[in-house]
Amino acid sequence: MLQDAKTGSIPKEQGTLVIKEFMQTSATTQLAKYEPMTKPEKEFSYLASGPGAYWVGEGEKIQTGKATWLTAKMVTKKLGIILPASKEFLRYSVSDFFNAMKPAIRESFAIKFDQAALFGINSPFGTGTSVWEKVQSSGNKVELNSLGNLYDEFNGVMALVEDSDKDVNGFTTTRRFRQKLRGAKDSNGLPIFNDAKAGATSQALGLPIGYVDSKSWDYSKAHLLAADWDYTRYGILQDIEYKISEDATLTTINDANGEPINLFERDMFALRATMQVGFMTLSDDAFAAITPEVVAP
Repeated sequence: MLQDAKTGSIPKEQGTLVIKEFMQTSATTQLAKYEPMTKPEKEFSYLASGPGAYWVGEGEKIQTGKATWLTAKMVTKKLGIILPASKEFLRYSVSDFFNAMKPAIRESFAIKFDQAALFGINSPFGTGTSVWEKVQSSGNKVELNSLGNLYDEFNGVMALVEDSDKDVNGFTTTRRFRQKLRGAKDSNGLPIFNDAKAGATSQALGLPIGYVDSKSWDYSKAHLLAADWDYTRYGILQDIEYKISEDATLTTINDANGEPINLFERDMFALRATMQVGFMTLSDDAFAAITPEVVAP
């Protein structure tokens, strides 16, 4: 019974499922490179530029090329959620309870992580780390409807990244923008982005599109983000911890009368679940965006 195990780690099977579904829900984790984490901080090296070759005359010494390796440090930060529930849930087994709570935990964690990683919204990872902040600093933007059609605008954002000798390997946007992808046509009136094998609009120009929950997106900044996602990294500390309380007062949520919820008074309980995730970007020019059209007054 859950009431006999009010504090601890989510059972391994359930914790693995929550993390797996979190990774399938978050657009960032679908596109960025995963960096295994066994502790809250991890330093790793990555190749910033490869060694050069040299022309060699007969009998001359072959020069030694030098690769540039840089060191980056990723720090995980805590994500948390508190879910109030009726007392009846305390009669569930621990596994059954987390099966019931999985969707809420997964969605909450994925939305908050994507907000921070993509747009820097309430980000604990530091100023200038998010994808959008990198777009801002590089100026890699193409305004919607500025090039005549969506195909040329996709090509334009890819070109901005390619100008820095990097390759766009995926896009991320929202389902609200999907209708524009689905409706884009060439000069013969044929759909541009439909891919019969992969499913309509799951790819554009042969590259995958990760769709983000609308709650994770800042529509005032961008319609779509393009990137060489090899220059983004994320990490997850696998343990998810939980604690059950029956007497706390929840000050971050109010009832219909605008009052904080006292669990003891209402014969309820609340689950607090936490996990630790990390995110970082490794380049200033690997990102670009299709931005909203500026309409003249």
